[in-house]
Amino acid sequence: MSRIAIFDCDGTLVDGQANVCLAMEEAFAAASLEAPSRALIRRAVVLSLPQAMAMLLPGSTPAEQEMLAESYRLAFREHRRLGQVDEPLFDGIAPLLRQLHAEGWQLAVATGKSRRGLRHCLATHGVSDLFSSLQTADDHPSKPDPAMIAAVLWETGIDAKDAVMIGDTSFDMLMASAAGVRAIGVDWGYHHAEELLATGAERVAETVEELAGMLEVTSG
Repeated sequence: MSRIAIFDCDGTLVDGQANVCLAMEEAFAAASLEAPSRALIRRAVVLSLPQAMAMLLPGSTPAEQEMLAESYRLAFREHRRLGQVDEPLFDGIAPLLRQLHAEGWQLAVATGKSRRGLRHCLATHGVSDLFSSLQTADDHPSKPDPAMIAAVLWETGIDAKDAVMIGDTSFDMLMASAAGVRAIGVDWGYHHAEELLATGAERVAETVEELAGMLEVTSG
């Protein structure tokens, strides 16, 4: 049986909180605006950039949101150019991905990151070859719109009943529900377990080992 595990990236596979917060603060400073709290920035990180800016700057216009989004992109790229971007995989994630792949699972990513940023992140950690489908904010509406999951299922030919979305935010859980796939939350990212359960998670893993058990990983 073909199965697919669809992972969010930031807050689920990798821990990039400090990078995101710093680039966001620089984007707001460039516009002479007071930056939101880091707690609020972390809650918005899963969204596509214009939607994140709308959440972080209520009452702003689409033009203002796009201006802030572009400032964020420039700040983040500069940090990367200077070698200042650190997006470590959470402990245990790389072995889990390799175990799933070895057991015949297909793997995908559905993320608010850019395509360039996602590919760089996966390549840095040597796991690019494990994934069958990569869906990013460059090609789809922001979560919780189900377009990214629909694209994964179309690309891989796997039925929704054989797919599971794994993420750390309520937006991931709502996206899974809208796409008609199972949702499993992880408790090491940006939203609390109660929020994940309230928005559609069937279970929430507190550790990568618990997640492996929920996915019935049998080897390794």
